[in-house]
Amino acid sequence: MPVIKQADVIDSVADALQFISYFHPTDFIEAMHEAWKKEESPAAKDAMLQILVNSRMCAEGRRPICQDTGIVTVFMKIGMNVTWDSELSVEDMVNEGVRRAYQHPDNVLRASILADPAGARKNTGDNTPAVIHMTVVPGDTVEVEVAAKGGGSENKAKMVMLNPSDSIVDWVLKTVPTMGAGWCPPGMLGIGIGGTAEKAAVLAKESLMEPIDIHELRERGPQNRAEELRLEIMDKVNDLGIGAQGLGGLTTVLDIKIKDYPTHAASLPVCMIPNCAATRHTHFTLDGSGPALQTAPDLSAWPDLEYTPDESARRVNMDSITKDEVKSWKPGEVLLLSGKILTGRDAAHKRIVELLDKGEELPVDLKGRFIYYVGPVDPVRDEVVGPAGPTTATRMDKFTDQVLEETGLFGMIGKAERGPIAIESIKKHESAYLMAVGGSAYLVSKAIIGSQVLAFPEMGMEAIYEFEVKDMPVTVAVDSQGISVHNTGPAEWQKIIMQK
Repeated sequence: MPVIKQADVIDSVADALQFISYFHPTDFIEAMHEAWKKEESPAAKDAMLQILVNSRMCAEGRRPICQDTGIVTVFMKIGMNVTWDSELSVEDMVNEGVRRAYQHPDNVLRASILADPAGARKNTGDNTPAVIHMTVVPGDTVEVEVAAKGGGSENKAKMVMLNPSDSIVDWVLKTVPTMGAGWCPPGMLGIGIGGTAEKAAVLAKESLMEPIDIHELRERGPQNRAEELRLEIMDKVNDLGIGAQGLGGLTTVLDIKIKDYPTHAASLPVCMIPNCAATRHTHFTLDGSGPALQTAPDLSAWPDLEYTPDESARRVNMDSITKDEVKSWKPGEVLLLSGKILTGRDAAHKRIVELLDKGEELPVDLKGRFIYYVGPVDPVRDEVVGPAGPTTATRMDKFTDQVLEETGLFGMIGKAERGPIAIESIKKHESAYLMAVGGSAYLVSKAIIGSQVLAFPEMGMEAIYEFEVKDMPVTVAVDSQGISVHNTGPAEWQKIIMQK
């Protein structure tokens, strides 16, 4: 009878989480590379190139693919014949592995987990606890699947209780456009069908642990209704023209995953959860022989590509920028930013608005500045800052008008689209919103040559920093006239696809 030791569980979980922080699954890289080669939209092709280059840089440098190193989800299948040599519970062993992984001195991972979610929302400091699903099965091993899921994609999860006669495909096609680009396409959609509401959600999440194999399925042909749905949904979602980062293009999803379960005769629960361009998951098996450690993939699995901005990209000095210069930018134009920018995301914006409401002075003068929506990873070794990609901009929409109105802020930098309320405010104040590519955090960090905390240091990664950047690549996503490329791009590419 196999004996699973406490140390083996902890070491294996910690190793897996470090591994997936900087190694994409190679099936994902192959699928992304194929999509990049076929892409015809210049903006989408540029975004995918940044993602591919970022991925190789992370594999070589062993630093996080994305600054959002995720909430940990673990699926465990525990054999009935297994015995344990442990003073800790299974949950505590897993969480100790998470703690060690996220505090590894050579590759510090960002702690994003907040306790008391409806109250104080205080950071636990070590990214624990994980979300753990355990089942007991026949056998004498422990099979473990580990994933780290970023908030931007997790926030776009959708769930519905359809009528049994309703079309799942119609619901998906109606719902995907409402998700915007905050989930950082191209990625995967995991769909859980059946069971109960909570079972459908677990099925959807579990399906995302599977490798990308839609091309093999297409070649051999579907063998059941779930496989037919995978192909139909894949083609019809890509026909929407949403494209990489929501900029418009041929590829929105790289694969569709579906798991189903018997359900009540009156019910059709469906849950859809996207996986972003920072897809991170792996698995291992414990059999009592020691820890199960990951094997590094061969770097030849990554295409040998370099990222060089288009020659037409406009260089912008952020230290001397004027409102007239901001008004001259065109939607979809690529800019290379140099000089000083500020950072700030949810917690900082909330604090800023509270101070404005009280008529109190802000700790940082925002007049004439740009603010970057980011929560960076702590630096290691000689880094100025750790991976520092953008966070989802729509979460700041409710603060935008007041901040622009009362501070003299010139503009913002973030990920994905802005909502109607923010676009209207940008137009009113003749401001601008610039988009950095989600899934290129390490690449972006190399453009940051200086960093210091200016305000709210107690907030950790949510503090206000001042970054000095050199040739940081961004795209004009909303110009001073309120024209959004996230509206115009997908509409244009949907028409192009329909004409093919």
